[in-house]
Amino acid sequence: MLELRHVSRVYGDGAAEVAALLDVSLSVGPGQMVAVMGPSGSGKSTLLTIAGTLEEPSSGEVLIGGRLVSGASAAERARLRRRAIGYVFQDFNLLPGLTAVENVALPLQLDGVVARRARAVAGRALAGLGLADRARHFPEQLSGGERQRVAIARALVGRRRLLLADEPSGALDSAHGELVMQLIRAACRQGVAAVVVTHDARLASWADEVVMLRDGRVAGDPQPPRSPRRLAQDAP
Repeated sequence: MLELRHVSRVYGDGAAEVAALLDVSLSVGPGQMVAVMGPSGSGKSTLLTIAGTLEEPSSGEVLIGGRLVSGASAAERARLRRRAIGYVFQDFNLLPGLTAVENVALPLQLDGVVARRARAVAGRALAGLGLADRARHFPEQLSGGERQRVAIARALVGRRRLLLADEPSGALDSAHGELVMQLIRAACRQGVAAVVVTHDARLASWADEVVMLRDGRVAGDPQPPRSPRRLAQDAP
C-alpha cells in the first residue's frame, strides 16, 4: 500500500543545508501497522508528510497502492489524499466551528458526496467509536480522548486505505493512548495499512514492525516489537 524507495529530503543550500531524511526505504502492506520511532529531529514527521504527499522528496520515489506519486500534480495529490489517505495529526486538527459529525463528514463532502449522505456515513463512523452521543458537540466540548477518536474517525471515513498518525497518543493519558492504538489496530484488521509515529515503546508494541530513525536514516532493519502484546491482541 505504501512504498518509499531511497527517499531523501534536504532543506536549504550550501552551508545551510539540512538533511531531514537520507536514503530511507520503507514498505507497508494492507493490514500492516508499522511504528516509526526515534529521537527528536530524526526525521519522523518528515517521513509522514512525504508518505502523505504533503511534500515532495528531494530524491527517491513514493508509491501508494502501487502508483508512483512522486512528481504528481498538486491536484492529483489532493485527490489521492481525500480518497485514499487518512492523516491523524498530533494536535487533532479539528475545525473548531464544526461539530464532531461535521468534522468527520468534511473530507467526504470535499470529494463530492452530498452533505446528507456524508453526515450519515460520519455518524456511523462515530457510533462505531462510541461517540454517537457526542456527534453534535463541538471540539471544545469534547475531552482529549474524544477529540482523538473524532480525528481517527475522520481519517478512516470512506474507503481510506492508508492511515498516517503523528504521535496520535501524545496528548493523552496511558489509558486513552492504549485505546487509540486499539482503534488503529482494528482498522488494520479491515485491511488498512498504517504508519504510526510514536516515542512510546509500549504503544509501538502494537505494531507489526518497528522502524528506528536516527539523523534521518533508518537504523538497522525493521524489527518486530519486543512484547507479548501482539500474541494477545489478535487472539480470538
